Amino acid sequence: MIIVMKTGASEQQVQDVVTRIEAAGLRAHVSVGEQTTVIGAIGDEQKLAVLPLERYEGVAKVMPVVKPYRLASREFRPDNSVVEVGTARIGDGWSLIAGPCAVESREQVLAAAESAKAAGACLLRGGAFKPRTSPYDFQGHGEDGLKLLKEASEQTGLPTVTEVRSVTQVELVARYADMFQIGARNMQNFDLLREVGRSGRPVLLKRGIAAKVNDLLMAAEYILSEGNNKVVLCERGIRTFEDQTRFTLDVSAVPVIRALSHLPIIIDPSHAAGNARYVPALARAAAAVGADGVMIEIHPDPQEALCDGNQALLPENLIGLAEEMKAIHEIVCGNVLSPGD
Repeated sequence: MIIVMKTGASEQQVQDVVTRIEAAGLRAHVSVGEQTTVIGAIGDEQKLAVLPLERYEGVAKVMPVVKPYRLASREFRPDNSVVEVGTARIGDGWSLIAGPCAVESREQVLAAAESAKAAGACLLRGGAFKPRTSPYDFQGHGEDGLKLLKEASEQTGLPTVTEVRSVTQVELVARYADMFQIGARNMQNFDLLREVGRSGRPVLLKRGIAAKVNDLLMAAEYILSEGNNKVVLCERGIRTFEDQTRFTLDVSAVPVIRALSHLPIIIDPSHAAGNARYVPALARAAAAVGADGVMIEIHPDPQEALCDGNQALLPENLIGLAEEMKAIHEIVCGNVLSPGD
């Protein structure tokens, strides 16, 4: 159930509604917009139905929510959300996230970080724990990799995002990184989603390779339901019959999610393409379709990369691409980013 407060409703009026909801054994989630405050009441539908919330002072209307992802829905928050990660603001203009697929060495990650900053990136990516299809492939340097990523962050001033693979890693990764990444393989690892939700740290949630948009939004709901509203969605390609690319980038997911949810949505063209040759075109498409940004892999020497070197751009190729994406986004965003368009 969604309770929409009147414009100018006082903090006390909002708190009175929250207190009533919680007294009934339900959970209340408050979303403060530019003009309107919305309260989401989560719990037993029968208890919700008998609450006389529309009689409380300051309440404009009470609406049932038919979508299963209540907190991620546009009904709960009509305005687009902005997620702050250190100095970065994802959802407020165009955001470039860049860095290596994996943290391999001090020299490699520092060079990549400097290149990402030079290209205008607001966030540095890099994997310390790498989930790989084969158990014999490079799995990352673990905590040593996190330390190197932290050093690169301190040197460049860029906040960091890195993948966390299990509940047991959450506390460790939180010591070093500014944002958790939930990879495609873990999109429906519900214990992990709840744990990163309880952490309160920003989360980048990737779409699973066989997941529908509703599945992605329901996964986000797990994080949001723990009181963590700092969630950024990531379209990174889905599995289809096509084999000329690693995955098929579903650019249509961006306007669909725009209509359904207030959460920021970015695109990862590197994992979708699987080949650096196709990454620039897909990155431009991300800007044109109205995404909030992209996450691109770069490597100072892709031929020597320990994982996914084929899809990594050379750092010198990122600067020109970054300028193109930003220009495209500025041209089209006024027509694309309106909720419900």
